[in-house]
Amino acid sequence: MKKYKKILIILILIIIYMYTCNITMLPNNIILMQGEKLNLNAIFGINIVNIEAMEASSNLNNSIVEKTGKIDLELNLFNMFSLKDITVNVIPKTTVIPMGKAIGMKMYTNGVLVVGMSEIDGKKPYEKSGIEAGDKIIEVNNTKVNNTDELIACVNNSNGKQIEITYISDDKEKTTSIEPVKTEKNEYKLGLWVRDATAGVGTLTFYEPSTGGFGALGHGINDVDTYELIDIANGELVTTNIVDIVKGKDGSPGEIRGSIDNSETIGNISKNSNYGVYGKISDISKLSTFKYNEIEVANRNEITTGNAQILCELENGKIETYEINIQKIFLENNKNNKSMLIKITDEKLIEKTGGIIQGMSGAPIIQNGKFIGAITHVLVNDSKMGYAVFGDLMIKQMREVS
Repeated sequence: MKKYKKILIILILIIIYMYTCNITMLPNNIILMQGEKLNLNAIFGINIVNIEAMEASSNLNNSIVEKTGKIDLELNLFNMFSLKDITVNVIPKTTVIPMGKAIGMKMYTNGVLVVGMSEIDGKKPYEKSGIEAGDKIIEVNNTKVNNTDELIACVNNSNGKQIEITYISDDKEKTTSIEPVKTEKNEYKLGLWVRDATAGVGTLTFYEPSTGGFGALGHGINDVDTYELIDIANGELVTTNIVDIVKGKDGSPGEIRGSIDNSETIGNISKNSNYGVYGKISDISKLSTFKYNEIEVANRNEITTGNAQILCELENGKIETYEINIQKIFLENNKNNKSMLIKITDEKLIEKTGGIIQGMSGAPIIQNGKFIGAITHVLVNDSKMGYAVFGDLMIKQMREVS
């Protein structure tokens, strides 16, 4: 009898654990686009109820939401026990101009990013500081540090005395101390390799005339040394000059090589996220090559497998339309930018690039006259295959900027 009681207790604990995990994993805040389905992976017995319609006990999960604005939901168990409140912000449908234009980006970090360490005349002044590659230095002796020049000045002004450093590590603010080492050139060093800016070339995905906002890349820009998403303070969207196309092949992705020397500023970058780079266009005249007028942004439930088109600039000033095929759609995916599996089918594009190449990230995808997403990745072992992000995810990220 005791054996059965133990088994029963274990089963009850497992069930409680499953429900607790499910409740914890459900987000407190959700952004939907008008006409999108509210799709929360709640297990049996957990209902998502509109607080304004409590009398009707209306379970909104798996239903299409048409009302814009804020909706307060309650998560309950068997319509009896209140478990959690969820806020849903429903943004209205919008129209954008899909671009496909090659652009350059200059980004400046929040604080100074540590990308490596090295000895100074056999000494490691940083050794016991706790600072590691990927951390961001934001203050020295209670003085804010915005760039590498300011950090170098603070270190040299110390004259070798111990300095207090405030830095960010794993999203937590920490404080430590380092005693700089004097070099043969009478300079003081911490032994840290740091960077405050980065630059690159990609594809401008869309421009939203109603707000002046833009989205690009469909994925974030990671630091080349730490591989982590760069936390930016601000940035510039600039013109680029395509200088070469390196054709890709299976096992070796190609690339669009561009130069941002003598570039002109198109807009300001305010956000670098896992779903793309966002900001505002300041000079639309430099983006005058439009293949499309304003078109509606599709909800993900409108996307179908089959034929679609992408826009891409492979020659300066010449944006072309190319055919692709959408192989799979991951409707419930809100966790990363791999929303759709796509294949390049256009022989003209395959001849030019071999398929998807670096620099094509952000190429907008059009299906049935609507903007549905953007290319984000290539499959290394098959250069004709890759992933794309949903357009609604990009719009939601841009709205968080606005």
